[in-house]
Amino acid sequence: MPDRGGGPTGPRIRVGRPSRRVRTLLMTLGVLAVLAMAFVMFAGFWTDWLWYRSVKYSSVFTTTLWTKIGLFAVFGLLMAAAVGLNIWLAHRLRPPLSAMSLEQQSLDRYRMGIAPYKKWVLLGVTALVGLIAGASASSQWRTWLMWVNGVPFGQKDPQFGMDVAFYAFDLPWYRFLLGFGFAAAVLSLIAAVLTHYLYGGLRVTSPGARATAAATGHLSVLLGFFVALKAVAYWLDRYGLAVKSSDFKAAGNWTGLRYVDANAYLPAKTILFCIAVICAVLFFATLWRRTWQLPVIGFGLMVLSAILIGGLYPAIVQKFQVQPNEQAKESPYIKKNIDATRKAYGIDAAKSENYGGKGDRKRKAEQREQAATAASYRLVDSNIVSPAFQQLQQERKYYQFPATLDVDRYTGPDGKPQDTVIGLRELNIKGIPKRNWINDHFTYTHGYGAIAAKGTNTITNEDQGTVGAPDFIESGLPTEGQLGTYEQRVYYGEKTEQYSIVGGPQKELDYEKNGEVTTSFKGKSGVDLSGPFNRAAYAVAFSEPQILYSGAIGDGSRILYNRTPKERVEAVAPWLTIDGDAYPAVVDGRIKWVVDAYTTTNGYPYASRTTLGDTTADSLTDSQRAVVAQQNQVNYIRNSVKATVDAYDGTVDLYQWDTEDPVLKTWMKAFPDTVKAKNEIAPDLLAHLRYPQDMFKVQRELLTRYHVTDPEQFYTGSDAWQVPNDPTQKDGSAVPPYYLSLKMPGEQEQKFSLTTTFTPSGRPNLGAFMAVDADANSKGYGSIRLLRVTSTVQGPSQVQSELNSVPEVATFVRDLRGTDSEIDYGNLLTVPLDGGFLYVEPVYARGGAANYPLLKKVAVSYGGKPVFKDSLAEALNAVFGVEGAEPPPTTQPPTEPGDTTPQPPATGSAALKQAIADAQKAYEAGQEALKKNDWTAYGKAQADLQAALERAAAAQSQAPGAPSGKPGG
Repeated sequence: MPDRGGGPTGPRIRVGRPSRRVRTLLMTLGVLAVLAMAFVMFAGFWTDWLWYRSVKYSSVFTTTLWTKIGLFAVFGLLMAAAVGLNIWLAHRLRPPLSAMSLEQQSLDRYRMGIAPYKKWVLLGVTALVGLIAGASASSQWRTWLMWVNGVPFGQKDPQFGMDVAFYAFDLPWYRFLLGFGFAAAVLSLIAAVLTHYLYGGLRVTSPGARATAAATGHLSVLLGFFVALKAVAYWLDRYGLAVKSSDFKAAGNWTGLRYVDANAYLPAKTILFCIAVICAVLFFATLWRRTWQLPVIGFGLMVLSAILIGGLYPAIVQKFQVQPNEQAKESPYIKKNIDATRKAYGIDAAKSENYGGKGDRKRKAEQREQAATAASYRLVDSNIVSPAFQQLQQERKYYQFPATLDVDRYTGPDGKPQDTVIGLRELNIKGIPKRNWINDHFTYTHGYGAIAAKGTNTITNEDQGTVGAPDFIESGLPTEGQLGTYEQRVYYGEKTEQYSIVGGPQKELDYEKNGEVTTSFKGKSGVDLSGPFNRAAYAVAFSEPQILYSGAIGDGSRILYNRTPKERVEAVAPWLTIDGDAYPAVVDGRIKWVVDAYTTTNGYPYASRTTLGDTTADSLTDSQRAVVAQQNQVNYIRNSVKATVDAYDGTVDLYQWDTEDPVLKTWMKAFPDTVKAKNEIAPDLLAHLRYPQDMFKVQRELLTRYHVTDPEQFYTGSDAWQVPNDPTQKDGSAVPPYYLSLKMPGEQEQKFSLTTTFTPSGRPNLGAFMAVDADANSKGYGSIRLLRVTSTVQGPSQVQSELNSVPEVATFVRDLRGTDSEIDYGNLLTVPLDGGFLYVEPVYARGGAANYPLLKKVAVSYGGKPVFKDSLAEALNAVFGVEGAEPPPTTQPPTEPGDTTPQPPATGSAALKQAIADAQKAYEAGQEALKKNDWTAYGKAQADLQAALERAAAAQSQAPGAPSGKPGG
């Protein structure tokens, strides 16, 4: 250092240890930093535990946690022990002297550098591989639980005679163990090779033998262990053929054995298994023979056999035996695939029947009568009318409705169920007038009320204030109507994604009949924030320090989060696959979200796989509703659980729906007391349960090919179908299924159903109509009916094109554009009717004075005749050529107070006949009353007689050929 002027006796800079105070400070800061990091890591775990405890599903959290910990510990220790033992053994077997060579002299430097830290290096390497292996194993907690709790299916695969449970529950676990064994063998082999090389047991350039006897024996045993595992893999591969996916031009995505698998790959795997066992024995024999000659020969033979027997021979069989007569060779295996796929997806009981599809155009009057009761024509399209709900029932800017509303059934004033469009008025956090932390999370905490409208709307409903607007049966803020008295506050909903802190000093915005008031959450859900520890944990978990010190939090404060129904069900039942669309139902004075959940597996032998995310996509899933489990490949699915989430307090209930599903039984063993019995479903809730859309869409996609049960016909693909594109959209996406109450051919009453159509592959005409009984109270719930169209009938896109060509449509569109409005086509409903198909489509106008869709027109087509009218009654009259018929109500109005018996509408001569019959019946009732001196009944009979005679006179005047003008006397 240069002299700074002090001279030889000047001051010197002395560098020493920091003072005790500084060391204490640094140590304290270090300890605090470690504690802070530990608390951050602990906060996530602690808040998860608190949440599961708050929803009373703590057993799910503990079972999952202990399973993960157990797998992490066991397999982490096994991997660490395997690698560590082989490193230690290789070091112990090192030669006492190293050869004098440049190679060994270079390695001496490394050996000397490692020598002082050998134990730490060994611990570090084993700890690292143990942590990685343990983390990988802990992710297999589902595989472990399914293996240890698996119950039999009671069904055997047709090739090996093994229960399906072996493929669904056992084989995945065995494959994991095999993969872990391979990883342990490879890592141990690499570690042993490096250690032997470092300490002279293996030599590359040194003179003399390339490996010591000890190294040769050690590595031979490891190689023998690896080859033995390969033998096990060959044996398991035999069973894996039953669930192997491959491309098959006749079937697309194929699962299971084909001819070449059963007659080439299967024997090849057996031969390779035997060769691998012999090769492993030869490797183990080097412990005594001390030579690599035989093991290397055996290993080479195994590799050559794998190429010739496992690759070349199957290719020869495929080329010279299968291809020349592929249909005959593959037919038995195609039949196995068809049977397994239909059973795995629950479509094996689908009832298929031929249906003409054209109808008899000469039976116009009778068809008009049948059309009146053929279906409850849902003119209110739940996919379109949300903006109308928003404009007419939003009430406040900070409320919102979902883009796609839901279809349900509620009892009408006549005591009969009616199709209803319903949506909840949920909180819209973006609409809060003044955004800040208090308003976002304390003041505006919940939505308010369920808004419902008749599904069978009429266009002229002036009583609602706007022609064409939904006919609300429950509306207002707070709501009033047919739903009765219920808890209207919506703390948990599909749009409620932010957390809220409720129940404390800060009051929440609420409503009563007199207007805005304040309230405080009275439910027991959420996590208590009264204590500082919980507040600190959530401040860290949510990255919001104000939770720790805000004065708005105090005694009674609770934090609500994971508030969407899907999130809550997924969290408490992580083994379920959740449907993309939860729907609300007013049940026993509460709003309940109903969530359909599925059990799935991709290990059902011979059943073809499908990707749920792709299968459940349609024209509504891009922006309006979610799809189920994107990219989740399965080949078995059951709607085994119906879940509910209380919209007020967030209570989650899981109900066993499919009592025979072995996958659900397995999970119920793994997580006991989490799923309630089916008989615990309340009758009021049961009335709102329905067949789920996503399940239906998966089944309809499979039925495009698997409605064919004959293997030869399946191979040719001559009768393949496709799901048609939505004719009301331009993006080429699939048409969504529709909920609709209708009568299928041969049935006497309407059933709440889920329907769709098919077209022949590559053609636009109608190929089939599919409906499933969607009413959970029905004895036929879940039964699928397929009407195979046997004549050339227009498909949805052709019907839509023909409707667009009607002159009235062009005039309507031109007039709309003149008022700066747009046209929206609603759901194109397809209804089987008298051997043909009746198409009904509501048409909406959007824009102008009302910037929301209003129902303006109804398009109807039957037998290739499209019409476009102002109301459904007019359209039906026009399409069947009948004038003066009454509108087709869902259920006909009672003839007398208290009489709710549906009366079929009548037109023309049929009306006259009905009126005369009613008059005769009333006359006979009057005479009977006279005999009993029952003057009350006699008076009623006379009134009925007078009404029947008046109807007869009116019908006679409208009958064909009746004289015009007033009747003379």
